[in-house]
Amino acid sequence: MVLRYLTAGESHGKALTVIVEGLPAGMPIVAEDIETDLARRRLGYGRGPRQRFEKDVITLVGGVRHGRTLGSPVAIEIQNSEWFRSDKWHAEMSPEPGATETPLTQPRPGHADLVGMQKYGFTDARDVLERASARETAARVAAGALAKQLLRHIGVNILSHVVQMGSAKAQNTSLPAFSDLAAIDESEVRCFDKNAEEAMITAIKDAAREGDSLGGIVEVIAYGVPIGLGSHVHWDRKIDAMLAQAVMSIQAVKGVEIGDGFETAGLRGSQSHDPILWDAANKKYVREGHRSGGTEGGITTGEPLIVRAAMKPLATLNKPTLKTVDTVTKEETVSFKERTDVTAVPALGVVAETMVALVLAAEAQRKFGGDSLAEFIRNAASFEATLES
Repeated sequence: MVLRYLTAGESHGKALTVIVEGLPAGMPIVAEDIETDLARRRLGYGRGPRQRFEKDVITLVGGVRHGRTLGSPVAIEIQNSEWFRSDKWHAEMSPEPGATETPLTQPRPGHADLVGMQKYGFTDARDVLERASARETAARVAAGALAKQLLRHIGVNILSHVVQMGSAKAQNTSLPAFSDLAAIDESEVRCFDKNAEEAMITAIKDAAREGDSLGGIVEVIAYGVPIGLGSHVHWDRKIDAMLAQAVMSIQAVKGVEIGDGFETAGLRGSQSHDPILWDAANKKYVREGHRSGGTEGGITTGEPLIVRAAMKPLATLNKPTLKTVDTVTKEETVSFKERTDVTAVPALGVVAETMVALVLAAEAQRKFGGDSLAEFIRNAASFEATLES
């Protein structure tokens, strides 16, 4: 069975829920492992006050017994602490019949507000924004924590770091190793390049001072990815296509590239590809360079997998200045304000790790199969052995 997941819940509702299907039986899981990644999602200079007081409390509802998966779907509930802290949301987000006294009718440009209202026939933007909110990514990160755990058993480790914040760019061209992840998470902007860190923080402070927001770019690197995930035979089986869709699905992401995708578009072919070499000592083929990002023909090569995601500035501003139209009066106004971050780029890296992990775990399950963790590991090792012959 291939790993898949489904999330449910709204930003200010009682809880988020995620169900993950396809995990093999016997995989060790404890709530603390999931909470660690959820805490990483709240990291980063420029986050709003919600991240400071909101601790994601999770409950393993099903699929796990005595710290190990059962092979059945794993269900996780993530409490929304703000719902418990304020009676406002009990009434505002109640599932019982009723109506709000304060409908939101000034849709934000760049958000799902207006098109969602038009698509579903809503008269209140909250019917849209509560689900469109990036708070939903907490449920994805919980699912991704399980995917990462599965991948570690076959030697795959995933990290992310910020390479651009607004116009401030990292200049370090070397790839961080997985052992650098702790240092990256200690950075206020989750940047591997210490020289660029100060410029990024300054850019955030400048935007905050003006009540504005900032976007940026993150890079995700997966080490130890097996050769042969994905396929060239169908459009929807290409690993880079699946990664692009998964990462592009993250709220506010407007661009995805694999390896040096956009840069190579301006180069000649002689400069754009990774030469193939034979490593006699380890009896394997290796690529010289990382331009392809660890994929060729829709299939993983075994080299580090590199995915970058570009996030636009957030659509909610602390000083609302974006022109919009009131959907009731049709008069020109400015968009409404919800509590917001100056930037969520540092958190984007953690969410992008999640989406990469979910794609890789699903494709590893497709290729190696196995109802139990031991069978999954054995099948992966057996395939690896064929490559050494």
